[in-house]
Amino acid sequence: MTTPSDDTSAGRFEFWREVVGQSFVPLEALPREVPDFRASLHTAQLGAVQVSVVAADPHGVAHTRRHIASDPADFVKVSLQLAGQCMLTQADRQALLKPGELAIYDTRHPYTLDFDQRYRTLVLMFPRVMLRLPERDLTRVIATTVSCHDGLGPVVHPFLRGLAGQVRQLDTLGTQRLADSVVDLVGAMLSDRCAVHVTQQDDGRELLSQRILTYMEQRLSDPGLGPDRIAAAHHISRRFLYKLLAERGYTVSGWLRERRLAECLRDLADPALAHMPVATVGSRWGFPDPAHFSHAFKSAYGMSPSEARGAGRTALGA
Repeated sequence: MTTPSDDTSAGRFEFWREVVGQSFVPLEALPREVPDFRASLHTAQLGAVQVSVVAADPHGVAHTRRHIASDPADFVKVSLQLAGQCMLTQADRQALLKPGELAIYDTRHPYTLDFDQRYRTLVLMFPRVMLRLPERDLTRVIATTVSCHDGLGPVVHPFLRGLAGQVRQLDTLGTQRLADSVVDLVGAMLSDRCAVHVTQQDDGRELLSQRILTYMEQRLSDPGLGPDRIAAAHHISRRFLYKLLAERGYTVSGWLRERRLAECLRDLADPALAHMPVATVGSRWGFPDPAHFSHAFKSAYGMSPSEARGAGRTALGA
């Protein structure tokens, strides 16, 4: 379908609005200021997979909550940018697609596509169940830019471009077996992307956790050190701080208490510090209250700080 050549630019856009709204899931076409709007759509049905090549002047499309309420279709769409660029927005994410990049989006949720220049794109639409991607992994890759220049991209990209080039013949050539192969290839690429995402995310959490522990270690002697200060210093919430340390088997207060008491134990066993009052040892490691220090120490080691010092290094190491 191509916008009629014997109509005005506004008339062609109205024609395109009808085409877009009927060719995919319900969509609303959004105009942009262009001197002479023109567009074309070629679509083929490959088993359960709809294959479309869209070429158009700048405009936008939106799949809204109103559309979803009227037609709750359970599809995923994959867009491969062939020319121009596109900004995909879904689930509070934005993915800028340039030629050789693709993204996946979910018709169960609102999304927008914004094209600020003339473009050409391949769009695959198929039932979500065909993808065989766990919901958690699908959520991770929704509206993220997937490059076709690395990973499985160099394998998948020529195949998808071939589909785009043969879209006019696919209705006669296509089979469900080929459709399954298309989805499997896309699914493999997205799974690979998801694995990279998870690894990067896990690496990031590991580095952040280590930075937090180092920060706490360097400030053990500060009795005012607590969750609020630690979280603020790392630009995270208290809740996320607790979660990160819980993954390592710690609580904030438990880790601080354990490390502070260990330093107190070491100092009490050091002959060079035998002149230092027990209360001072506690105070220099974040226990300004002698009674609290004594109670915490005895709970941890089964003896008071004074008894520990009197027992000597051998008893302390036992």
